[in-house]
Amino acid sequence: MQVYEAPLRDMRFVLHELHGLDTLRELDAFAEIDADLADSVLEEAGRFSSEVLLPLNATGDLEGCHAENGVVRTPAGFKDAYRQFREGGWPSLASEPDYGGQGLPESISKLVEEMTCGANLSFSLYPGLTHGAVQALKAHGSEELKTLYLPKMVEGTWTGSMCLTESHCGTDLGLMRTRAVPNEDGSFRITGNKIFISAGEHDLAENIVHLVLAKLPDGPPGVKGISLFLVPKFLPDAEGNPGQRNGVLCTGIEHKMGLKGSATCQMSFDDATGWLVGQPHKGMAAMFTMMNEERLGVGIQGLGVGSAAYQAAVFYAKDRLQGRSLSGVKRPDLPADPIIVHPDVRRTLLTMRANVEGCRALGIWVAQAVDLSKHAKDPAARQNADDFVALMTPVVKALFTDLGFESASHAIQIYGGHGYIREHGVEQYARDARIAMLYEGTNGIQALDLVGRKMPSNMGRLLRSFFHPVAEWIEQNRGHASIAPLVGHLERAFGALQLATGTIGERGLRDPEEAGAAATDYLRLMGLVAMGFMLAKSAAIAAERVGENADETGFYQAKLQTVQFFFDRILPQTASLFLAIKSGKASTMALAEAAF
Repeated sequence: MQVYEAPLRDMRFVLHELHGLDTLRELDAFAEIDADLADSVLEEAGRFSSEVLLPLNATGDLEGCHAENGVVRTPAGFKDAYRQFREGGWPSLASEPDYGGQGLPESISKLVEEMTCGANLSFSLYPGLTHGAVQALKAHGSEELKTLYLPKMVEGTWTGSMCLTESHCGTDLGLMRTRAVPNEDGSFRITGNKIFISAGEHDLAENIVHLVLAKLPDGPPGVKGISLFLVPKFLPDAEGNPGQRNGVLCTGIEHKMGLKGSATCQMSFDDATGWLVGQPHKGMAAMFTMMNEERLGVGIQGLGVGSAAYQAAVFYAKDRLQGRSLSGVKRPDLPADPIIVHPDVRRTLLTMRANVEGCRALGIWVAQAVDLSKHAKDPAARQNADDFVALMTPVVKALFTDLGFESASHAIQIYGGHGYIREHGVEQYARDARIAMLYEGTNGIQALDLVGRKMPSNMGRLLRSFFHPVAEWIEQNRGHASIAPLVGHLERAFGALQLATGTIGERGLRDPEEAGAAATDYLRLMGLVAMGFMLAKSAAIAAERVGENADETGFYQAKLQTVQFFFDRILPQTASLFLAIKSGKASTMALAEAAF
């Protein structure tokens, strides 16, 4: 059964107790953000997600989107839900006030995104793509383009899309064929075809602003010749309202495994009018502003689905009667005990719970760093925060989506055969979650980015933004009365990460395939250590506060028990990951291609 209730208590713990708003309130941009404001936003977002978005999740999956003659209709109820979403001010939550945004921190915005994704992942893609497009346009667009487009996009009246992929090139964008020819008035004529364009066409907004990668006639070969263009569905008239239809057409929608309520479009640009965003031949750098924003957002999608799958599994495990407890009857008033009494069911549920809570804590740490990278007064603090975000972006994207899909699969397992059929709703979570491991750069690409770009960048400077706070916290908490054993476990896992880093760095200099063979294991190793760090800090807080308030004791006890499970059953995976990395590339690369 699809059930979703926003996990507000844990969100408040992460936001206020683990990370705190005080650091952000020291910044001029967030000086007026207090706990009451943050909590009221989260509570209202939780209500909207449960009451408006969740009821459309299964029906939207069943109906899907419909395309005819270039027009795409979203599932019944989506258009009205988006109207409510827009009127509620949700698209503008973290955008700058200069363009009509509310200027709230990314940490609050990401928690709201988690709720939206948990309640209805398909719906979340429509505003999600717009937020990334806003960031790219704000960073690289001309003042004229920003003044004309950003206010409409921030308020959600106009939405955005990202047009990269072509049928013959996925990750290797240097092969793209879409062309841009300059006009005398400074605009460009864009011609080409794109595929897999999320929210490329729909009926939710009055205009859609496409950010399109294309090559200019004088562009050098490969990715160094790519430029970025803004191409609206409707050309704005003199008053800035949608006017003449541009040469942009949706030629079809993909029939997908999941995310059926989200329109994934094939787009044709036929002498469409567009405007250059950023500098000529620098389109990849400009687009990466949006892609990095989207990669963090995709990670939150994995977290949201994982949280929803966990809640559904708990609901069923408490309700489904099957067998008796191995330690003796627990519910003599019933013909059988609920399956939650069984050790393997509890192991599965706790795995899901620990992963969700660890990802949430890590995700908000990164989100706060995004705010610091933009608004910190000290240039060194801005640089360190930017380094941390750059390092952790591939980790958040890949780890969260891997674990989100794993949680969806676990939920199906808890339901047994009932999980495999549509009427209970959990099979949708697996279908929806699977794509997040692929788009915005497959998780294998994220791992290669981590070891190939981020790890060696600036002589390891990015790594120090993560390694230093972990090392300092371990040193300060070795003698902590309540959590010393956890600190010891974390120190050993962190040591494995340091050794793995050195191993990959040394071998990779001699042979790039050594780094490539270790990349996915290294990303998971770093992610587990980061989650362990966040959960150990959480346990330190919970240990101090359990018993202070009778109403809160249950929450803190559950936090401590969840963290203990993570350290007992999940963090030890770091040892095997280190051994796999240490084994090198030999067995991976030895088999002849013809033997596969």
